[in-house]
Amino acid sequence: MKNAAAGMRTTVLAIVVAIIAASAAADDLRVMSAGAVEPGLVTLVQQFKQETGHTVQVQFGSAPQLTTRLAAGQAGDVLIAPTAVMDQAVTARNVHAPTRTAVGRVGVGVAVRRGAPVPDVSTVDRLKSALLAADAVIFTRGSSGQYVERMLAKIGVADGIASKIVRADDGEGLIARLVEGKGNDIGLGAITEIRQFEPKGVMLVAPLVDAVQNFTVYEAAVMTAAGTPQSAARFVRFITTPEARTVLAAVGVQAP
Repeated sequence: MKNAAAGMRTTVLAIVVAIIAASAAADDLRVMSAGAVEPGLVTLVQQFKQETGHTVQVQFGSAPQLTTRLAAGQAGDVLIAPTAVMDQAVTARNVHAPTRTAVGRVGVGVAVRRGAPVPDVSTVDRLKSALLAADAVIFTRGSSGQYVERMLAKIGVADGIASKIVRADDGEGLIARLVEGKGNDIGLGAITEIRQFEPKGVMLVAPLVDAVQNFTVYEAAVMTAAGTPQSAARFVRFITTPEARTVLAAVGVQAP
């Protein structure tokens, strides 16, 4: 009888431990996020864990990469993406539209390899001259790069620099190409990503001048495949509080 009772207690304990473990795992969140908000989001993820105990795993990517992952049916709990990608996600029912919340906006900046000549980009005409004189003009295939492509045509230099354009898959690729360059190269990308990678050998020259500046708005929403939608919604609320926006502003993500 004693052995049977002991066995029963062991079984019950094992079940309780399994339930607790499953509950804890269920509250671990998976986030798909645009790379432009990475510097601030990493800090907020740590703060969220300290406050709630929930672990957040984030997979960063460019707008095209996020679109591909969503189309492939990749599961997640929270999506953080540019407005255009979020629009597609709502249409495809990848996210719960009512949970959609603006996180912040990010402008485009001009970057060069540290030690390289610093171009004068203080006016549109000077920006044009700098781009025409560059050995390479580097930007991404993401949201900021898609805008840069349109901007180059708008200011009339697209044809003149066509042979010098280099497109990177994402912000990290842009920085890597800029650092590896030997000549008078210019990078155009999300200010947050340029600042993030400054320790790797690049410097932010300046934001684009107001006349040609563009801000990409990033939004968060709970995904329809979320395992724990309440915890996912809590995370969305957490990263859009005034306190969170102060953290984001410190790395270049402006209030929406």
